[in-house]
Amino acid sequence: MHVLISGAAGMIGRKFTAAIASTGKLGPHTVNRLTLADTVEPETPPGFAGAVTRLALDISDPQTAPQLLAGRPDVIIHLAAIVSGEAEQDFDKGYRINLDGTRYLFDAIRHITKTESYCPRLVFASSIAVFGAPLPDEIDDTFFTAPMTSYGTQKAICELLLQDYTRRGFFDGLAIRLPTICIRPGRPNAAASGFFSGILREPLAGKTAILPVPDTVRHWHASPRAAVGFLVHAATMDTGPVGHRRVLNMPGVLATVAEQIEALRAVAGDKPVALIRREPAPEIMRIISNWPRGFAAERATALGFRAETSFEEIIRIHIEDEMDGEL
Repeated sequence: MHVLISGAAGMIGRKFTAAIASTGKLGPHTVNRLTLADTVEPETPPGFAGAVTRLALDISDPQTAPQLLAGRPDVIIHLAAIVSGEAEQDFDKGYRINLDGTRYLFDAIRHITKTESYCPRLVFASSIAVFGAPLPDEIDDTFFTAPMTSYGTQKAICELLLQDYTRRGFFDGLAIRLPTICIRPGRPNAAASGFFSGILREPLAGKTAILPVPDTVRHWHASPRAAVGFLVHAATMDTGPVGHRRVLNMPGVLATVAEQIEALRAVAGDKPVALIRREPAPEIMRIISNWPRGFAAERATALGFRAETSFEEIIRIHIEDEMDGEL
């Protein structure tokens, strides 16, 4: 199997690549070739015995997609995007990368299928930002999309394109709407949701964290480990039972900010909690207030997707995976 990962230098891209490299497999399939692409050249994953092609490319360049597909990958994991806060601040960049870059990739596959027998599995990382207010406390699998950010709009458009291109037989597509991934390791990014990780990650490392929203804010979360699991399952599952509706809400953990903080206290004690400083940020709150609070991800669960069952579990996964199991 040949696997292409766009956005391979990002956090989820690196973890997904490492998961393949550690076993040489994607689900039950042996992977003998990886193509890793991002705006910067991704690192070669240690321990991978197969061939690795590393590309530093701009996905918003129409010439990029044909280069990505030169080796006719069997599975395409499309992660490349700019995050919510950046897409809101830079309108042109958001549409150029999140929408145009995706459309160029989809169309490049379509052009290949005109002359070759080629139908790859394509997994698109979408977002719960495709939903907008007014919102129920729990969103089911039939709730309509009405995004209230440019990022959510870009993702929703790409979902529709994926469904149509799959219907036409150009590729076998799945769009998975990821919860907010928490706890994200490394440095903070420009995502409006970044504080959900920051108020846990920084205190666990003995650093001060800023909380820009009230404790009552409630949101839907999954760990980076769960996100990798979502991608692996989407890349290898039988898509027959999915039917025409190729967009799935992923399972997750529902928690208020207060519940996050109490989970931190339960796992690590009072000292990290004391490092959280409250500094309201109206712009962040404006964005977050229009995001979903909870889901009934019944279709995805029935199809075999799994996430954590508590926020304490999410915190312990971060400690195991990013802190060598030690506080």
